[in-house]
Amino acid sequence: MYQHVQPSNTNHIYTDGHNVPTKATSNGTGTMCTNGSLGTEGPEATETDSSGTGRMRKPLERNGSTQNDTVHLERRLGLFSGVALIVGTMIGSGIFVSPSGLLIRTGSVGVSFIIWLACGLLSLLGALAYAELGTMNTSSGAEWAYFMDAYGPAPAFLFSWVSTLVLKPSQMAIICLSFAQYAVEAFVTECDPPRGVVKMVALVAIVMILFVNCYSVNLGMAVQNVFTAAKLVAVLIVICGGAWKLFQGNTQHLSNAFNGPMPNIGAIATAFYTGLWAYDGWNNLNYVTEEIKNPSKNLPRSIIIGIPLVTLCYALINISYLAAMSEQEMIESEAVAVTFGNRILGALAWLMPLSVTVSTFGSANGTLFAAGRLCFAASREGHLLDILSYVHVRRLTPAPGLIFHSLIASAMVLHGTIDSLIDFFSFTAWIFYGGAMLALIVMRYTKPNYPRPYKVPIIIPVVVLVISVYLVAAPIFETPRIEYLYALLFIFAGLIFYVPFVKLGMTPRFMNKVTLFFQLLLEVVPTSSMAMFE
Repeated sequence: MYQHVQPSNTNHIYTDGHNVPTKATSNGTGTMCTNGSLGTEGPEATETDSSGTGRMRKPLERNGSTQNDTVHLERRLGLFSGVALIVGTMIGSGIFVSPSGLLIRTGSVGVSFIIWLACGLLSLLGALAYAELGTMNTSSGAEWAYFMDAYGPAPAFLFSWVSTLVLKPSQMAIICLSFAQYAVEAFVTECDPPRGVVKMVALVAIVMILFVNCYSVNLGMAVQNVFTAAKLVAVLIVICGGAWKLFQGNTQHLSNAFNGPMPNIGAIATAFYTGLWAYDGWNNLNYVTEEIKNPSKNLPRSIIIGIPLVTLCYALINISYLAAMSEQEMIESEAVAVTFGNRILGALAWLMPLSVTVSTFGSANGTLFAAGRLCFAASREGHLLDILSYVHVRRLTPAPGLIFHSLIASAMVLHGTIDSLIDFFSFTAWIFYGGAMLALIVMRYTKPNYPRPYKVPIIIPVVVLVISVYLVAAPIFETPRIEYLYALLFIFAGLIFYVPFVKLGMTPRFMNKVTLFFQLLLEVVPTSSMAMFE
């Protein structure tokens, strides 16, 4: 017999070994579960801890929304939607913006092609490691949840600090700027698109995507599925056009692929940044694991299907580009896909700018869909503002987190450029990707008996960790720039806010009124509820 207690609006800081309070519920079958686990469906329902005391082992899930809550995030994403989120987010602006940048940094068609394939392999290995982490802890938040389990609240807070203020908004801003660039170019043929117009179109795109994701989770995923299908059709058009040129014998740009000097170590690392930007999004499904149906199966399956599909598409697209234009022409073109369309499609060349806008819009939609869940998960644990963990009372969407990310992305659109944002994003992101690989290795030893429905060979996270260290360190030693120091200082500046507001639990008096104001304005409520046995 237990009673429900109304949720509290205050932050809770937990200081036990896993930063998770233990709460027990009954699943109706007589099996007792903790923290919303699924009873007889998971091994944690019957296994004991490794101490030999016979106590039930606590699962790694954070203290999140459960089916017992009056308001909670529902599991609505199946295998198809999982693949669509991965593919739809990864295939965005990168393959249309990055090819020329990668050629510039490598100076060789052959080396650039190898890096494209290597980036795909690295993304797959990283995603497989994330699949183990995501099935071990099915809480939303990806790296934030894994850092909490492996390192504790301070590193997890630093990740949420950087991701919510820089990484996710900058990713959204880059994609929307690319969307706007191609959308405006379709109507401006005799000169470069006005920068002000491009930024205004990017802002309109952010508002549209925000509305879709705030209105309904089902609508957001329907948009994602449709736009993913559309962009795969666009990719098929490019591949068929390239195949036609190769059939005609246009192989001269591929025959001497490895001519030219080999790039140095620093240049290879920065070339990887450019290529990996096109692959970014491989971990986005881990941000929404609380909304995936049967995540222990659908998470790794989506990864195994989605990432090799993207890698194959990228390899064939690059071959198609080189079948239609030379290396120098690709470098000089500011819109490689549009130039390709003008060469191959003739009167139907307008399909390429349209295809790129469809692709980037879908990618931006998936990016915001995942980013809002990071805000939701981190603030639910007291690492961000309370209001960011609230959910719309009728639509069951994390509207405050979505709005917060959109506002920061809009500010970056107004004041940033694509190239500068890509470099900063890639450098900072791989610090945390490496941290997630180390977290997996650490928990193999500190939590050896926790349930792992999907488990990768230990060599995989080790390899990805070593490559992450290289990608972070090589550019610093090869071409030191003050921006790298700024990035590191910004990461650790989060401790200034962590100590008083999270560690010590200090809350300004006016915050309760601010939270209440936005709660009434946005019609949102907290998801957490507590159940206690009598």
